[in-house]
Amino acid sequence: MLRSKILDTISLLKPVIHRRCMSSASKVPLTLVEVDDKSGIATLSLNRPPVNSLNIDLMNSIIESITQIESNKSRGLILTSANDRVFCAGLDLNELHKPNQERLKEFWAVFQDVWLALHLCSVPTAAAINGQAPAGGCLLATACEYRVMLPQMNIGLNETQFAYMAPKWVMLSYLSVLPRRLAERALTQGKLFTTAEALEVGLVDEIAATKEDALANCSTFIGSFIKANPLARSLTKKQIRESDVQKLIADRAGDLKECVEYINSPLLQEGLGTYFEALKQKSRSKAGKS
Repeated sequence: MLRSKILDTISLLKPVIHRRCMSSASKVPLTLVEVDDKSGIATLSLNRPPVNSLNIDLMNSIIESITQIESNKSRGLILTSANDRVFCAGLDLNELHKPNQERLKEFWAVFQDVWLALHLCSVPTAAAINGQAPAGGCLLATACEYRVMLPQMNIGLNETQFAYMAPKWVMLSYLSVLPRRLAERALTQGKLFTTAEALEVGLVDEIAATKEDALANCSTFIGSFIKANPLARSLTKKQIRESDVQKLIADRAGDLKECVEYINSPLLQEGLGTYFEALKQKSRSKAGKS
């Protein structure tokens, strides 16, 4: 009876996935999944050059890869990047600047979905953070159960530096890892933690010298659940995370409306316009020197 009630609750927390076919022009897969034959652990690599910025196609590809990993009964999931310098640079700002309104709504709904899919993933999850991980990159990492990071990188929710306020559920993901007082200060400052600082405050669990070492450490963490019954472990994880998830599930439409309004506000649009103009000036300057 208890197990039945738990399963009913978990089914309500499953993300509503807004599938969208990837462009036929995209010849290179946006995510790569490799399963180790010996360990049974799947590695999911983000593969959208140049910096794995999160657009609709990449986020849907992540969701599809997670679903694939769960369905093929892999023992665990390691999230990493095919890019040697950037884990994930966050949301694709092109999706936010002067947006098509229907696409913007779809974009935000899929952003909700990708967090739910990773946060509630039924298998053990770990992030091998082999590059910079600001904003959405940090969110993906904190949705995992364990984090191993390479030296001299940065991680954090730095949205306030760009006149943006992180939504409540993104803040909750931070609060699940950091103490409240520290998370509040970091969020309001838009702070990026260095690898060493992230280890000190508990934002990451280990530092590894190389990507190979990071992947190995993530595998060791996933292997620590070998004595746990997979179903019982999954249900326990989802019950623990249910309260945070419910805050989004209870009012997904309200979150979407609030965020769409903020994205369309003059404050954010002017800030994005200034940012893109600065990029153009930088590009012109480089072209003039060449």
